[in-house]
Amino acid sequence: MNANNRPESSAQTPATFTAFGLRAEAERLSAGLHVVATPIGNLADISLRALATLAAADAVIAEDTRVTKTLLAHYGIATPLVAYHEHNAEVMRPHLLARLANGAALALVSDAGTPLISDPGYKLVGDALAQGLAVTSVPGASAVLTALVVAGLPTDRFFFEGFLPPKSAARRQRIAALSAIPGTLVFFESSRRVAETLADLAAVLGPRDAALARELTKVFETVRRGTLPELAAAVFAAEPPKGEIVLLVGPPPEGAARIESAELDRRIGQALQTLSVKEAAAVVSAETGQPRRKVYARAVELAARTR
Repeated sequence: MNANNRPESSAQTPATFTAFGLRAEAERLSAGLHVVATPIGNLADISLRALATLAAADAVIAEDTRVTKTLLAHYGIATPLVAYHEHNAEVMRPHLLARLANGAALALVSDAGTPLISDPGYKLVGDALAQGLAVTSVPGASAVLTALVVAGLPTDRFFFEGFLPPKSAARRQRIAALSAIPGTLVFFESSRRVAETLADLAAVLGPRDAALARELTKVFETVRRGTLPELAAAVFAAEPPKGEIVLLVGPPPEGAARIESAELDRRIGQALQTLSVKEAAAVVSAETGQPRRKVYARAVELAARTR
């Protein structure tokens, strides 16, 4: 079904939006799912194409309709909103796919930034593609890329992890699994947990260069740079940072670190106080660069002595 024969669209009233104090008319939108990036803080960080898409869509699918309502109101857009989030996704997805199959033009947004990055939109996109429905990207702001370009860390290769596990033991184990990736690591973290996460990153990864970026593009944007131990100490010494946070950690140094057997035993013993043998081996292997099998074998020996 083409853009001129969409049952859900209104052909009588042109869609409009306001930008730079001027009212603009949006062109008809082709049928399909339009994945639209929105600002991560500064409302000016949105493209004219994104505004036209949001205005001309039959509906805007939003993770949090309250957040998106503010954005649409700022630009004078009256498109209806549909809530789609992790709690209702299984119920809503078939209805949205049915609308798309019937020729609707739907715009998908997240709370902020580029959709599908740490939100449930990827399942909707996957199912739409599986049904042969059109999916179009309308690119724009991204917290991941915004943080990377101001962190001062290598950008030729990076790995986006998203949120680490909330419990320290599981978090350290996951950090250890990521430790050998030859690129900058990028994490999202909540303000209430960032101090503990930085402490675990420092414990597992050592004095790697890192950055803490908060409130990107907003009035109180802050980027702290230093080694992981320095950032961990600074955050613990101050009030917890408020707002949305991106943590970035530089790649590992080239070559495995050399370590004396006594120091290896000390690190393993310390890790065994809070972790299982397997977890301790993974963490110490990541910290020291020693082969995991070697560290695991030694951890088994040390754990047997303490029984």
